[in-house]
Amino acid sequence: MAFDGITGVAGAESAVGGAQQRRAGVADRVARIGAYEVFAHKRLVLADGRPVHLGSRALDILLVLLEHAGGVVSKEQLIARVWPDSVVEEINLRVHIAALRKALGDGRDGQRYIATVPLRGYCLVAPIAWQEPAKDAIRSAEHNLPRRLSPMVGRSEVVDRLVRQLRHQRFITLVGPGGIGKTTVALHVADRLLADYPQGVRLLDLAPLDKAEQLPSTLAAELNAPLHGEEPMPQLVGYLRDRHMLLVLDNCEHLIDAVADFAETLLKSAPRLDVLATSREVLRAEGEQVHRLGPLACPPPTLAMTQAQALSFPALQLLLERAADNQGRFELNDSDLPLAAELCRRLDGIPLAIELAAAQLGALGLTGVLSQLADCFRLLSRGRRTAPARQQTLRATLEWSHELLPEREKACLRRLSVFPASFTLDAAAALMGDDQDAPLLCTALGQLVAKSLVNADLGDEQSCYRLLDTTRTYALEKLRAAAEEETVRRRHADYCLTLMNRAYQELAAAPDRERIRRLAPHLDDLRAALDWSFEAPGDEALAIHLTVCSTPLWQELFLLKEHSRYVVRALAKLRAVDQPCPILQMKLKLVLGSVWYHTRGGTLDTIDAFVSAGRQAERCQDLAGQLMAASGLMAVNLSRADYLAALEQTRHFDRLCLRDGAEMALSLQRLSGLAQHFAGNQLQAKRHAVSALAQIERNPSACQYTNGFGVQYDQQVAALTLLARILWLQGFPEQAWQRALQALDVAKRREHGTSLCYTLTLSTWVIARYNGNVEASRELLELLLEQTRRLSMNMFLGWAQHYARETLMPGVPLGNEPALPGDGLIKDIMVTLNPAYADDTLLARARSCQAGWVTAEVLRVEAEALLNSEVQDLVGAEALLAQALNIAGEQGALAWELRAACSLARLWQQRGRWHDAHALLERVYGRFTEGFATPDLLAAGQLLDECSAVLDASV
Repeated sequence: MAFDGITGVAGAESAVGGAQQRRAGVADRVARIGAYEVFAHKRLVLADGRPVHLGSRALDILLVLLEHAGGVVSKEQLIARVWPDSVVEEINLRVHIAALRKALGDGRDGQRYIATVPLRGYCLVAPIAWQEPAKDAIRSAEHNLPRRLSPMVGRSEVVDRLVRQLRHQRFITLVGPGGIGKTTVALHVADRLLADYPQGVRLLDLAPLDKAEQLPSTLAAELNAPLHGEEPMPQLVGYLRDRHMLLVLDNCEHLIDAVADFAETLLKSAPRLDVLATSREVLRAEGEQVHRLGPLACPPPTLAMTQAQALSFPALQLLLERAADNQGRFELNDSDLPLAAELCRRLDGIPLAIELAAAQLGALGLTGVLSQLADCFRLLSRGRRTAPARQQTLRATLEWSHELLPEREKACLRRLSVFPASFTLDAAAALMGDDQDAPLLCTALGQLVAKSLVNADLGDEQSCYRLLDTTRTYALEKLRAAAEEETVRRRHADYCLTLMNRAYQELAAAPDRERIRRLAPHLDDLRAALDWSFEAPGDEALAIHLTVCSTPLWQELFLLKEHSRYVVRALAKLRAVDQPCPILQMKLKLVLGSVWYHTRGGTLDTIDAFVSAGRQAERCQDLAGQLMAASGLMAVNLSRADYLAALEQTRHFDRLCLRDGAEMALSLQRLSGLAQHFAGNQLQAKRHAVSALAQIERNPSACQYTNGFGVQYDQQVAALTLLARILWLQGFPEQAWQRALQALDVAKRREHGTSLCYTLTLSTWVIARYNGNVEASRELLELLLEQTRRLSMNMFLGWAQHYARETLMPGVPLGNEPALPGDGLIKDIMVTLNPAYADDTLLARARSCQAGWVTAEVLRVEAEALLNSEVQDLVGAEALLAQALNIAGEQGALAWELRAACSLARLWQQRGRWHDAHALLERVYGRFTEGFATPDLLAAGQLLDECSAVLDASV
């Protein structure tokens, strides 16, 4: 046992010695493997004299396999050598082995380099020829680049482009903000070009220098160039004159003018010298070609994105790779995906910020890191120890840039921090106050753009600017430190109020949805201004006026719930004032009623909002406000199936006798038609609908926006929807379908989500369903469900869910309401409109003609229920059907009349009254001129044929 132990120790010592000898042998010589030359001491692989781009981990694996050429290296050995200070999973090794095989072309044309030995490891199987390195080969690879380049993600295309450019253009500057990865890209470009420069590549980091005079001597020291005397520049130029080399000037921004002169002088004097520079600002030197380096692409804020799609974005790739490097293992599941994507977006896709955040994921997790991003400079404070001091924290990176600014540019930057998103030059001017006129602002803003602290989108008509979120957070700290935040935020809120108020006044004079949409880019500004003004003491009036004036924008963007929260806060602020403005109260109540109508339905709160607004408008003698409140109440009453009350609201319109513009008259005409239709007066309703469409035809612009009048629908869509419903009830199913499709098309073309939900709910789906177009009705219902959920329009969503019950769509939550007998659709809708309606209540309303447009159909359905019950009530059913037939005729609802006639005819058939059944069907069926392929007419035609056949047989 002792002998075996001694042998084991001796063997181990021998193995260690052998490994050291192998490493020394590999390091001293060049290995030729197929078409490749491996210079281990230079960490360089050449193919036909040009560098092969390998990641540092893949290169480490190749060198370890080379040490054991022909032998098997276990997975554990490889992991221990390549990741000596980390605990990693085997998957990491497999990923880099695959990358190495791909780079070498393993398997291409039958060539094999690396073999997998099952259950053991990997083996370098290609023939290897060892040779001493040629002097010219060593010289071609001379450089002072870092031994291990920082791994790079998402920049391969940029590196490829710059490599191609440098072979044709002698002077390129990489420009971008701090932490964007300029140095990393420049180093990888230089590494790729090692074989192109016989006299090598030299990196000169200028960050430690603070004087222009240090440039020549510092470069000379890097080149080991002998200098004598007090004028180093001429001697340096003489040394470089005939040398073919690449000079990388890193971090030029603090010596910008001196570096520009330095580079120009060298390039003019040394015709074979090329320069690759990095800077946060363009050098503006002769012959300079600029490449701006932007952030890494981030997954967009979308709900429909698979993990594979999200991982195609380099920002997320970098986050996961660095998290794995820090923790040894990091897995992303589907529930984490939105958080990781949001983190990348919040960090603006800046590589340094992402790397620093990834280092915190092990301790805080994705949720914790996101929650602490408000204090991002404390959070993002642990970089690589080997990185320069200015790159070890995000704060240091920004401090470096900030301290280079003159005072005017510092003031401009910190004041711009209150903009949450993009801004224009005019907006920026509003924040600067009296201490900076327009020319000075333009100059300061232009300098901040040039120094990569502000991003610019230079459009043909108007230029927009924005700060990256990390820069904004830093600049906001500076704003607070300068005790300017309150002043600048008030200026920002005043600017937003001026913008919204001007648009509000213009819309009152001439409604135009395009004018509202042009305000959409200011939504983030509006939110920031409202949030600040509601919290700032003494700015209640500003908050209230901003809430009122911004109403058209919230409605146009369908952000009803969000707007309602501001409206509620504004009303609370207004109530706290000693003498609140009644006009403002009225306007806020109108807005609140409209918002709650769409998001909550016809609740008591909604009714109270419109009633209160109406009373305020009456006290203020504001006729427009009274009409808006009345129309809102009418819409609520219709949604609650209180048709008589809705009809009374239209009479209130007439009593007010307002004649104030074509747009208002159009709204009155349409709303009156809507009330008449639901009350069951189809002839009067059609006259109103046709009249409204005629007004729209004469004045097309009047239909696009209702300017706060009642509920917000496109007038043409609403009028077409109404006419389609009327036409179907009057017995024109084909014309009704055409009008419904026209309304749908207009809503889609105008991209008006509220109007789209309105017409889908009230006409397109219903008519498709009743006309027997099953496929179309299903597609329309899917569209309706998607739109109502996206816009949080709960009123229409409730209808859509009951429609889904009718079509038995899978996967749609429908609630726990019991199924109803007979035609479930009509009764379900009625109960949805007013949950207080039980079966008995609904029947009582129908018998007293209070069920409006569906009175005849409800009576018919109840009659069918009596006929299908265990104890049939033939007499009661016949009476209900006769009543339904009469009411349908009086209302001009030929569609319901046909249904009632068919039900009564079937009852008479059972009782042997074939002549009566035939006469009834022939009278009603004969009044139709179209739609004979629809289910109701097909069923009626079949019944008529049955009656005819029996009568013919009896003759």
